[in-house]
Amino acid sequence: MTPVLLLVHGWGFDASFWEPLQEALGDIPSVVWDLGFHGRPARPALPEGAPVVAVGHSLGLLWLLKEKPLAWERLVSINGFSRFTKAEDFPYGVAPRLLDRMIAKLADDPEAVFLDFMGRCGLDHPPVEGLDLSVLSWGLKALAEWDCRDGAVVDLALAGRRDAILTMGMTDALFPPPLARWHDGGHLLPLTDPVWCAQQLRAVVESIK
Repeated sequence: MTPVLLLVHGWGFDASFWEPLQEALGDIPSVVWDLGFHGRPARPALPEGAPVVAVGHSLGLLWLLKEKPLAWERLVSINGFSRFTKAEDFPYGVAPRLLDRMIAKLADDPEAVFLDFMGRCGLDHPPVEGLDLSVLSWGLKALAEWDCRDGAVVDLALAGRRDAILTMGMTDALFPPPLARWHDGGHLLPLTDPVWCAQQLRAVVESIK
């Protein structure tokens, strides 16, 4: 049976994030799960019996590793991580105080926190309709607290050399060679470089047919 891609977006996005990549994938079937940052979360059913290639972007990968919502044949990271913040045994992560500031400001001005983060990702004028404060807060706390390095088995990590959110050192530490595959892009590879991402994912799908 033809494998299906399960696509899970990162913090602040919704299912529409994946539309450029889905178009580039052509005939490869895909299902998008929405974590609910802009409204109701959604987990459409996957084709019964189809092998699953789970694909997580940014927080989406961390969520897959933490929740393990289903069994998959392959797991692919795009601009992803199994831990986000620094720790004594992980000096490459983001300083926890940055997340603390975002969380503290979120209650007073969620739109400003959202727009600032999207700007740092490289996205201008993102839609702000339907932002869910409680889900945004949950996502920031997950970024600050979750550590899924133990037992994390990622088959491929697509990464951007110009990623303003993740350093190259962070990706190298979490996904040492030959797991990481680098591209001259930023933190939003499925949006900015969908054709390249689709080529990498097509190879993964072909490997399990």
